[in-house]
Amino acid sequence: MHELGIAGSILESAQTELRNHSGARLNAIGLRIGAWSGVDPDSLKFCFEVLARDTRAAGAKLAVETCPIAWCCRRCHEEFAPVDGNPCCPECGSGDCHLVSGQQLEIAYLELEES
Repeated sequence: MHELGIAGSILESAQTELRNHSGARLNAIGLRIGAWSGVDPDSLKFCFEVLARDTRAAGAKLAVETCPIAWCCRRCHEEFAPVDGNPCCPECGSGDCHLVSGQQLEIAYLELEES
């Protein structure tokens, strides 16, 4: 379960920011998770809740935005969503395409409450 390690890294990042805001409490963390990232959002939320207990992040919610899969054609530069998992360009038919979205895992924002 790699979600536990990811949750630990997210919590560590949040705690680093909390050190810059004395007395603040973490209410929420916004995440962007790609559809092909291999991360289960529900497992990640559970792991984060467990790790955040007894910290200033206790009770903080993870708000997850799922980012769709997108490819870009190297020939005509068309960006597209694959149809039936086929990453061929619908504009020019080229199979020379690269993934531009769908594997990301990033913190988009932290919502802090100052005391």
